[in-house]
Amino acid sequence: MSDVLLGTVVVPVASPDDARVTATALDEYVDDIDRVTVVHVIERSGAPPEETGEEGRTGVSDEALAAFETAFDGSDVEGRRVYSTDVVDGILDVAAEVGATAVVFTPREGGRLVRYLSGDVALRLVTEAPIPVISLPRSDAEA
Repeated sequence: MSDVLLGTVVVPVASPDDARVTATALDEYVDDIDRVTVVHVIERSGAPPEETGEEGRTGVSDEALAAFETAFDGSDVEGRRVYSTDVVDGILDVAAEVGATAVVFTPREGGRLVRYLSGDVALRLVTEAPIPVISLPRSDAEA
């Protein structure tokens, strides 16, 4: 494993707003980062895309990836859209593919019910990832 914690990071984003918030938070650490792979996971149910509305979600994915690239001051950003039946598995698969040294994200707002219904992706990332997972602080303006 690399001695550089933030050398190659995978940054999951859920929406254009989340992408902007995360890019802004990550800007503070840009000097320590060699490469960023920003990933948006479109969760699949196993049904054909036309039955799940998956086709419409690709637009949100494109907007989220573009919003991150626009808001992030660092260079060498790769955007990836991933289709997976499990969001955490999709993120960790990309991390393995790119040889990430860490997963970096900004926690999203939401109470216990939201976390329960969504499967608490943040908790699963922290407990299941084979590499460090870093939660960036939200700025006062976004909190």
